Amino acid sequence: MSQSMYLANDMTDYEKLGIDPVEVKPFEDGLRTDGSSGTWEWWYFDAHLDNGAKLVVVFYTKPNTMPHLPLSPFIRIALELPDGRSVQKTKLFPADTFTSAKETCDVKIADNHFKGDLHRYHIQAQIDELSVDVTLTGQIRAWRPKSGHMYCGDKLFAWLPSVPQGEVSANIKLGDEQFVAQGTGYHDHNWGDAPMKSLIHHWYWGRAKVGDFTVIASHITAAEAFDYTPQTLFMLAKNGQIVADDEQAVRFSIDEIHIDEATQKPVADIVKYEVVNDEHRYVITFHREKTIMASKFIDQATPEQRAKMLEAGDDGAYLRFVGKVSIAHFVNGNQVAYAEDEALWELMYFGKALLP
Repeated sequence: MSQSMYLANDMTDYEKLGIDPVEVKPFEDGLRTDGSSGTWEWWYFDAHLDNGAKLVVVFYTKPNTMPHLPLSPFIRIALELPDGRSVQKTKLFPADTFTSAKETCDVKIADNHFKGDLHRYHIQAQIDELSVDVTLTGQIRAWRPKSGHMYCGDKLFAWLPSVPQGEVSANIKLGDEQFVAQGTGYHDHNWGDAPMKSLIHHWYWGRAKVGDFTVIASHITAAEAFDYTPQTLFMLAKNGQIVADDEQAVRFSIDEIHIDEATQKPVADIVKYEVVNDEHRYVITFHREKTIMASKFIDQATPEQRAKMLEAGDDGAYLRFVGKVSIAHFVNGNQVAYAEDEALWELMYFGKALLP
């Protein structure tokens, strides 16, 4: 008998999880797994800087494609420079270099640190000649979609946008180059207790600040075992106040689909979220201009892991895009506001592509 993916939202769910239906507590951004085989967890940060650079830093308990491993701390730093250069750095660390608090976000991997209290964060990381030192100060309260816990059967995928939007100050060094820049940033926290490819087929995820608006939007398609159940996760804020976050009121659509040459995955040039909230209607459209990263999981594997992935037919892939995002606001059918800005978003594939 097949099962579906669902977002926990009953009072019994909140009581069992020990969380409040609305207010996020600092422990929710602390360590939620034990690093054992089958579990996975990461703390993610990204920023759009005022000099045109884009930065992503992620601390993992293990590489996200290898949940079968024991604790295997891993860091990823991605830097897109204004002149078009792209710097991608990853590093695996010994297990004994990892420590993390449970009552708040305080993660250390060797000399690298990701620490904060749901409002102010300090992130410091270095791999080879690239080092970053970042301060993130929240402008929108910590938020999660309902409980933030999605279940496929008894298996968990959890998501907490700890800082939906914040001010960023970044000091970045790349070899002999160094610059300090300000900008806007975002931090979220994910964890689970089963390989993601066993739960999820693929997802689109993006976040952006557009004029007075901030949007976080994701559309997840469950794995075949869970009937490819769709789940939309969505938050829209205006001037720092959340104005829409009922995922059931959101209509998701994609258009202008092509096959990415590097990964052979279908990619939509247009990703759209439309939400109705009483007399208000908001249309958020991501328009891809460039793919800045397209990688197949198998290319990151060791020879031993590659052989196992080939035998299992694994063909997971990750794609990251840049382009424009627009937000149109209608009241009683009349457009009252429109804004457009640059954005960065992603497409993550765990399963074999469902071709249109």
